[in-house]
Amino acid sequence: MILEESPDGEGEGDDGFLLQPADEGSVRKGCSPLVQTQRSRLQNHRARINQQINKEMRMRTGAENLFKATTNHRVKETVALELSYVNSNLQLLKEELQELNSSVDVYQNESEGICVPMIPLGLKETKDLDLATPLRAIRTPSRNEVGLDLLMEYYNQLYFLDIRFFSPKRNLGVLFHWYDSLTGVPSHQRTLAFEKGSVLFNIGALYTQIGARQDRGTRIGIDCAIEAFQRAAGAFNYLKENFSNAPSLDMSVASLCMLVRLMTAQVQECVFEQLTLSGTPREPLSQMRLAQEAARVEDVYSLVYQTMVQPPVRDYVPFSWTTMVNVKAKHFRGLSHYYAAIALCDGPSVADSEIPKYEKAFLQFHVTVPEGPSLPVLLQDSEERRRLAKAHLRKAMMNHEEALRLHAVCRILRKMDLLQEVVSLAHRRSLAKYSEIDHEDDFFETAEAPDVHPKTHQKPEIKTPSFSQVKVTDIFHRLGPLSVFSAKNQWWLKGPIHLTRGEGGFGFTLRGDSPVLIAAVIPGGRAEAAGLKEGDYIVSVNGEPCKWGKHSEVVALLTGVGEEGVDIEVVTPQREEPLGLVDKKVTTLSSVGLSRSDKENGGQVTLPGAFLGWNKKAKRGQGLKQLQPFSPSTDNTPASR
Repeated sequence: MILEESPDGEGEGDDGFLLQPADEGSVRKGCSPLVQTQRSRLQNHRARINQQINKEMRMRTGAENLFKATTNHRVKETVALELSYVNSNLQLLKEELQELNSSVDVYQNESEGICVPMIPLGLKETKDLDLATPLRAIRTPSRNEVGLDLLMEYYNQLYFLDIRFFSPKRNLGVLFHWYDSLTGVPSHQRTLAFEKGSVLFNIGALYTQIGARQDRGTRIGIDCAIEAFQRAAGAFNYLKENFSNAPSLDMSVASLCMLVRLMTAQVQECVFEQLTLSGTPREPLSQMRLAQEAARVEDVYSLVYQTMVQPPVRDYVPFSWTTMVNVKAKHFRGLSHYYAAIALCDGPSVADSEIPKYEKAFLQFHVTVPEGPSLPVLLQDSEERRRLAKAHLRKAMMNHEEALRLHAVCRILRKMDLLQEVVSLAHRRSLAKYSEIDHEDDFFETAEAPDVHPKTHQKPEIKTPSFSQVKVTDIFHRLGPLSVFSAKNQWWLKGPIHLTRGEGGFGFTLRGDSPVLIAAVIPGGRAEAAGLKEGDYIVSVNGEPCKWGKHSEVVALLTGVGEEGVDIEVVTPQREEPLGLVDKKVTTLSSVGLSRSDKENGGQVTLPGAFLGWNKKAKRGQGLKQLQPFSPSTDNTPASR
């Protein structure tokens, strides 16, 4: 699998969601950050601000160190003045970045229909790594399904990279740099777990952008948006459960919990939009169902708002996000009261035979029993239903007016005409209905309408990423099988060693595949005299690599030599466990003949289903030790294990 950059910024298939498998042997492409599309311009601007923030933070660190070290009073005054200037610049840069992160309109769909905007996340940015060129293109994935495939494949490649190069006993020295998606503050660590967690975060963020870009005026668009937001929630939840002590705020437990709730709330909003695609239903029970769905959306958005205003999340979540979530909560609460009023005043009087069915529905409809007559009287008395409907409409108008007021308070949201248009339309509709059912001779005081009980027919599903379904090939495959040629094993190369055939053959026996193992060395034989030992792996025969060679292939190479002998290269592992763990038939190389193993291992590398070995719930001693969670430290280096 080769990953390289594409000359176009967005790639094809921006509007669809279903992932299409790439042709075998195709080239995976990222997007070029130099292409000036609307989204790439935003990302380039964010990248420049992140670099400036990084520069200012380095200056601040140097000034703070100088302030602590110097004893000269005049120098201290100069440094203190410089620190205030740097801190002021940092604050301005963070505010500018926050405004860019709040540019949710960049990722919205461009259809002419009126849809409530969703909240997508910007991707975490990073610095180039000094790795193989095929791995660099993933730093700028295209904002579509191709980019998702690219990130998933890179995430799986990190499994091979971790096993092969990152030893649990020593530091490789590779520094992974990532910028916080919400604040732009840079973080860097030498542990590969940070790289994997950041890539996983970007997978979830890219799903949010795909979901926000769907045309939710069609059923297919809504279904794709639901799928994308559920997968985003699954990525953030998987990261929350398997990642601890994150060095950046956007990957903290509190932030990830907020993001999971935000994604499920947007799924619930899409479920409500599904029911309104064909317009407002005329049947009272269907209208009551709409009211309860709207109340459910209000309920989940209220939970998200409560999460956003709690410390520490409120300190770095964009104010426009918090305001938008609050506006949506008020808006959908108003919609729940509006549809409750429609169900009460537009429906015909209930027949005696249908009273039990409607009584059962109304008993589960309100949070508290409404004031006034009993349910049978309410269902059959149109005037009583009209009065309760007026009370619901009053609450609907009050909530929509509050939503409009909150919208006007936020400077960034004031630029989003679409959100204001949706709320204003709902407010005018409630006002028109109130004027329609209001009578001039209504001298009674309207009773307080109880809230609608939240209920949904489709609960959001948190879909965990299925990494095992994305097949990749180890790009360092030529180095040899991971069972031997990995960072956890220590070995040294010997050879070429020249062997000639004696009376008893070469004097050693073989077993296994990929690579073939010297199972035993015959005392006094040619192999022992040449320095071969039990447990050596044959990696080359007469200059031909055979790390992935099968048993029969290596045997054929050895038996095909003449009296001139053969040159072989072997690696000798430094073992901590005794040999003999695998019970296989042994092949003896002699002048008489060869007997081969009936069972041969083809040398295939099977990728496990779960790649995050730093699960805090995993039992000690299981999984890969080098993937254990890192602890925060002042010097941004992984903690000792």
